[in-house]
This record gives sequence, C-alpha cells and structure tokens, in this order.
Amino acid sequence: MRILLINVPHPSIGSRIPDDHLPPLGLLAVGGPLIDDGHDVRLIDGEFGPMPLVNVVAAAAGWAPQAVLFGHSGSTSGHPVIREAARGVAAALPGVPIVYGGVFPTYHWREILTDEPYVTAIVRGEGEETVRRLMRAIDTGSPLDDVPGIAYLAAGTPQATRPAPVIADLDAYRIGWELIDHARYSYWGGLRAVVVQFSRGCPHLCTYCGQRGFWTRWRHRDPVLFANELARLNREQGVKVINFADENPTVSKKVWKTFLEALITEKVDLILVGSTRADDIVRDADILDLYKKAGWQRFLLGMEHTDVRTLALIRKGGATVTDREAIRLLRRHGILSMATWVVGFEEETDRDHWRGLRQLMAYDPDQIQMLYVTPHRWTPYFRVAADRPVIQADRRRWDYKHQVLATRHMPPWRVLLWFKLTEVMLQAR
Repeated sequence: MRILLINVPHPSIGSRIPDDHLPPLGLLAVGGPLIDDGHDVRLIDGEFGPMPLVNVVAAAAGWAPQAVLFGHSGSTSGHPVIREAARGVAAALPGVPIVYGGVFPTYHWREILTDEPYVTAIVRGEGEETVRRLMRAIDTGSPLDDVPGIAYLAAGTPQATRPAPVIADLDAYRIGWELIDHARYSYWGGLRAVVVQFSRGCPHLCTYCGQRGFWTRWRHRDPVLFANELARLNREQGVKVINFADENPTVSKKVWKTFLEALITEKVDLILVGSTRADDIVRDADILDLYKKAGWQRFLLGMEHTDVRTLALIRKGGATVTDREAIRLLRRHGILSMATWVVGFEEETDRDHWRGLRQLMAYDPDQIQMLYVTPHRWTPYFRVAADRPVIQADRRRWDYKHQVLATRHMPPWRVLLWFKLTEVMLQAR
C-alpha cells in the first residue's frame, strides 16, 4: 500500500522554536514497521514553514496515497488542526482510509468518530503493532473488529475493539529514520537533531500527568542497542543533539548506568537533553560524572510547586530539599537544570505566587519553564478539576502556555502577571 504520514503544523506557541524543528517521532515510530511490512511510506511534515493546510492537502492528494495516517505529539492543542486537515484530505481523496493516532484520540475516540465520520479508524494506545495489523486489514478487506487496539464506526455507532497487548520488547520495532532528511531538523541553536525515546511510562502517580495511564507501565529499550543507535545517527547522519521524549528515562539506575557506559564507549560527541525527576538525580550523585561524559547538557526537572498542599493534591511525591539538592548536583557537574513550575491551581493567591517566586529564586535553577495546569482527559487531574469553570474554550490553546481553568481568588490577568513576572525574574538572571 501507498501510506502517507502527515504531521500537521502545530498552533502552540510552546512548540515553536525559531529556525529549529524536531522530527515527529510518533509518526516515524509507526513508519518503520510499515516500511518493513513492504508498504510504500511517505511523510509530509507540515511544520516546515509552517505549511498552510491547503498546501498540506494538495501535497497529500498529489501523491495519491491508499491510506493517510495522522498523529501529533501536541495532542489536545493539535487536534483542531488535524480535524481540519483530515476533513480536507477526505474531500480531496474520497474513499481513502484516514487513520488517527495519539494520546488525544485514544481518550476522545467516541467524540471524534461521532463528529468526524470521515475518520476510518482510531489507534488507541501504542501504535507500532496496531497500525501494522490495521493496514493489513484495510489492504485485504478484513473485518476491523479483528484488530485489537482500535476504534471505528460500526453501523454509524463508535465502537472499540479489545485493547492491544502492551509492547514488551521496544526494540522489536525500529524508527523509520529514512523518512526524513536529517539536514532539515535541528535544535540547540541549529545543530542537527532528533527526538528519541529510551523508555515509556512512569511508575509515579502524579495527577497532572498521563504517562502511567497511556503507556500502562514503565519499560525501556535495550541500553546497549539504544546507545548503538544514537552513535549510528551521529556517524551516518551527522546528528549532534539527542532530545529525549521520555518523561523519566532514569527509573532504573542499573539500566541507566549501562546505557551511559555503552554510549561513552561509542566515543561520539553528542549533546543530550531531556527530562527526569529530581530524586533520581540525587540518587545518582555517584554516577553523575557518567552523565556528563555521555554528553548530558540539560535536564528538565519536574518540580511543579513548593507548596505542600499543592504537592499533595497533584501527588508529586517529591520534596523541596531533594529539588534543591538536584539543582546543586547538576551544576557541580556542569549540567544545566530547567525547573518546571505549574500555576493555575484553584486556591492560589498573590501570597502563594510571591512565596513560590522566592522559593524558586532560592532553588536557583539555570532555566525555568512556566506552565498552566491543564485538565487533559487522560490525566487523573481531569477528575479533580471536573467542577472548575473553563475560561479557555479554544482547544488550540490547551498547550500549557495559556490559562484554561479559572482560579477562585484571582482573575486571569493577575495570574498572567505573576506567570510572566516569575519567568522574567528567573530567566533574566
């Protein structure tokens, strides 16, 4: 089959980096297995430009695919654009199956299939094996109800098949790197870059995060094979920057140390950036030199807040003493720290914001990433915030950079002032 993967242009201000652009890992992850199954696969990356949707649709129609697959890591904020693009593709290519995968459709499949009947099927959860089976069924005309892990319209009614098995061996499916021109993708100031994923899921129970629900459990790639792949990307494609998509790749100290040592053995000059928890950094104080030797330049640390009540509400499971120590340890080893800070909780006051700002200054992180708490359906926080008024109805702005929920004691303009003041005070140092 001729299968087209489409990465739509994303509206989120949080995803735009001037002159830099990272490849769409999720689409490449399903592209590799499809290529290995003998399909003719192509990628349209609408982020370049970004492309007007009319041009995306025209490019899709020009290739005359036999199936079109949409997906976007932006999820909620990306859905309105995917909806519009898919509608255009359906009109330009009548009868061509349209498949939609990702976090948002996994949790909103009923509404999507009801409101957007041109969508043939939705991939729920991990896509590598599910997409292979779905394309095989579409190609042979087999019943879709035999494909686990999807949802589709049956006699005009949305229905879901049985869940797909969790992928136990993440190395069984390869990334379709040949679908992109590596020279077009960059990060860290124009350096050739890719996005990778060492692990999936997280063992922690933070209510604002959907990693545990979507991925079900924490799993990891073979650490040596993974290091080999990064080294190969450097040697063969000139990739310099590796951006980890993992929420928490350092869960297992033993496995993580094996990866670091394997990458150091490869003797490649890489810049590694990604996210982890502050308590893992403190736990690994004795091997942080390996982090640095392997190429780590920056970690985003999910600190979220310092207020004890708020930390209990979001079930962060961290400690302010640990957060401060993690920043200190990273600085000692020449690794930048970027602290995430979440605002917009219901009972916040000016006093809470002032106290948070002072505590952040005391933490002294190298950078700050300010976020608004956002009630995505795949997070436990969605239920916690079920009764809170929504003040941002445009889902394109559900990107953590716009306030979505009203706060009880503060108008949105004042929350925004504190948001920006905290950013300026931390970044201007």
